[in-house]
Amino acid sequence: MTDMVVIQTERFDVAALIDRLQARTAGRAGALVHFLGTVRDYSPDAGSRSLFLEHYPGMCEREIQALCERAKQRWDILDTLVVHRVGELPLGDPIVFVGVASAHRGEAFRACEYIIDTLKTRAPFWKRETLADGQAFWVQQHDADALKTEQWDIPSEP
Repeated sequence: MTDMVVIQTERFDVAALIDRLQARTAGRAGALVHFLGTVRDYSPDAGSRSLFLEHYPGMCEREIQALCERAKQRWDILDTLVVHRVGELPLGDPIVFVGVASAHRGEAFRACEYIIDTLKTRAPFWKRETLADGQAFWVQQHDADALKTEQWDIPSEP
């Protein structure tokens, strides 16, 4: 199957994405694992209103596709589907969907976690938060995200 990476402004339907991934694996998958990321309140003291996401078109899709290919090399998975939104997203809206299909759940869980962890630090996205009072600022990458990505580069024990 062909992996699919989509960057869009429109809201997506999680159930439809799961159905698409299941249909693409034609009954070969015993496990479908997905991650859904949503806009959260980054500044609870001030209250967030929205998150604006920018990306580097073309490069962003290629980087995410490369992450999916690396996941296929590391784990026995059948297919992946990644949908990421850009533009102005209100609090609570879905941002990213990562779906992985595999014959077995363990492989699907590990591959899904790898893709979302590495996507957060390697795909060229920029986030600008707007607070309830209208103040806006660029969100910096968290050290914990970078450390999590680095851990995937360390070969795991058999």
